[in-house]
Amino acid sequence: MSADGSPAHVLVLGGTTEARRLAQALAGDPSYRVTTSLAGRVSAPVLPPGEVRIGGFGGPGGLAAWITGHRVTHLVDATHPFAERMSFNAAAGAALSGVPLLALRRPGWSPGPGDDWHFTDSLDEAALRLPALGDRAFLTTGRTGLHTFAHLNDTWFLVRSVDPPQAPVPPRLEVLLDRGPFTLDGERELLARHRIDVLVTKDSGGAATAPKLAAAREAGIPVLVVRRPPVPEGVARAESVAAALEWLAAAAGA
Repeated sequence: MSADGSPAHVLVLGGTTEARRLAQALAGDPSYRVTTSLAGRVSAPVLPPGEVRIGGFGGPGGLAAWITGHRVTHLVDATHPFAERMSFNAAAGAALSGVPLLALRRPGWSPGPGDDWHFTDSLDEAALRLPALGDRAFLTTGRTGLHTFAHLNDTWFLVRSVDPPQAPVPPRLEVLLDRGPFTLDGERELLARHRIDVLVTKDSGGAATAPKLAAAREAGIPVLVVRRPPVPEGVARAESVAAALEWLAAAAGA
């Protein structure tokens, strides 16, 4: 509860499974009012319980103004681990408005025995290294970064995304419209059917899309992994919804 006895108003910057689960937990607790903000980049998003707003804020100043105008008491950045700009806007907006901020990030993936992983720091570096690793790539880095690979004329790409990508895209491209979670059997069949010899992915973490990594390991396929950008310095972090709820309870009681 807030100091005046009203429910604490939590603004969740969402779009991830963890954001939906957090909203679900908060929506069932009378101590909280939850609003989830979605960027609006997916045409048919899975809406969480509680209040929902769709669209950007117009930068840190706009976010701070929305926080103040809607009496937000706590801000949780539960965006995708690669939504770097939004995360830094969240940190700046929280500082401007004076509300506590938590970054909710599921743990990243780690290679295990039998994995042939090659780490890069950016999509640009991944595009540079890709031709040396394979000719038929399963590209699972999201539709917004396809322009980075558009100059690779000799590589055949299978791209999986929720919505169709927009140009520029690689010239040799097949698009598979699908939404996780995915199964290991399904990923095995996909790699075999399309004769994939290299997987390109971001270190998104989580179980929903992890089966592709196990399928690649079984098939002896190299995996090009783009490392995550860092969480802004000084921001509190949680790796699970349970830990985020603990942080909110402590922050609300402070």
